[in-house]
Amino acid sequence: MKVLVADKFEELGLVGLRAAGCEVVYKPELAGPSLASALGESAADVLVVRSTKVGASEMDQGTRLALIVRAGAGVNTIDLEAASARAIAVSNCPGKNAIAVAELAWGLILALDRRIVEQTRDLTQGVWNKAEYGRAQGLSGRTLGVLGTGSIGREVIHRARAFGMNVVAYSRSLDEASARELGVTRAASICEVAQAADGVSVHLALTKETRGRLDGAFFAAMKKGAFFVNTSRGEIVDEAALRAAVRDVGLRAGLDVFSHEPAGGTGAFADPIVGFPGVVGTHHIGASTEQAQNAIAEETVRIVRTFKNTGQAPSVVNLADRTPATHLLSVRHRDRVGVLAHVFSELKLAGINVGQAENVIFAGAAAASARIKMNREPGPEVLQRIREGCPDVLALSITVL
Repeated sequence: MKVLVADKFEELGLVGLRAAGCEVVYKPELAGPSLASALGESAADVLVVRSTKVGASEMDQGTRLALIVRAGAGVNTIDLEAASARAIAVSNCPGKNAIAVAELAWGLILALDRRIVEQTRDLTQGVWNKAEYGRAQGLSGRTLGVLGTGSIGREVIHRARAFGMNVVAYSRSLDEASARELGVTRAASICEVAQAADGVSVHLALTKETRGRLDGAFFAAMKKGAFFVNTSRGEIVDEAALRAAVRDVGLRAGLDVFSHEPAGGTGAFADPIVGFPGVVGTHHIGASTEQAQNAIAEETVRIVRTFKNTGQAPSVVNLADRTPATHLLSVRHRDRVGVLAHVFSELKLAGINVGQAENVIFAGAAAASARIKMNREPGPEVLQRIREGCPDVLALSITVL
């Protein structure tokens, strides 16, 4: 199996891929036409990327491409619709960078509360202003709002307890039982979090539903003197509304992500908000610790190795939640050549589409059971032809899905 690694990748991961029996083509910093060309020239079965964008035009050049692995958590840089239309699986490495991102989020929270960046700037300019900077509010006993309670959000919540903070949280998947388990107050909406919290930390995935979701109404609901930290994706925030809140209301913001970031590791950057008083910024490095990157590399190797050995990749994000299948045909049969070909041939003649199928072999490899999901029920005559047309068919049954 050939693997094209198109971003900078830990040596640990490259060694692991080769140890798994893969031929590795390592060409970091590919993008656009160069990525498309490399996919065509390498005839790679698997593409590993980190921040590189992968669209339909790149996929079309990968004639053997069957799996794209995002060596990270989000998959917003990969065109999932295009991948699904080409039967290309897309996997990611959820949770492997959770601690690193949570640590940076807390770094930004502390920097905002104690105004560490402003103090450092004054010291480097020869200014001593203890009277001004000795007025921090502190964190203990205050309320932290957490938007998103996935692996990163949970790590942030865990650390909030160490600071003696109360937590109010919102997530579509957060129910009362989960809230009790996490020791948080469950909010019914993001605005309810904004109203209740002294500061908000964002850990939402970027989707069609969350794009621009933190808008003017959200920031208007926040308390005076509150702080806002975003280590998820810049596109989740209505940036004009955020700038207005910082400029006009005095909101303090800690930002690791922006909607317009350089495509590579270095480059020119221009976003007016980083020049506003009360804003602390970092370079989208939430997941960029050695611990996190090694964990992501190891998970990437596991995904590729599993795919190579079984044909199925873990953590695939673009499989259908529900197929058009309406009926399940179970076929118990002797494990002989041609049995399944006979079954599928009869279904084809009947105009029945097979959505999913699996065949499980029993001990001794004398018999097996096939489970076939179809878009409609086969009539009695189809079942009769399947049963009588092959002596190795032992039994049939139909289940409505």
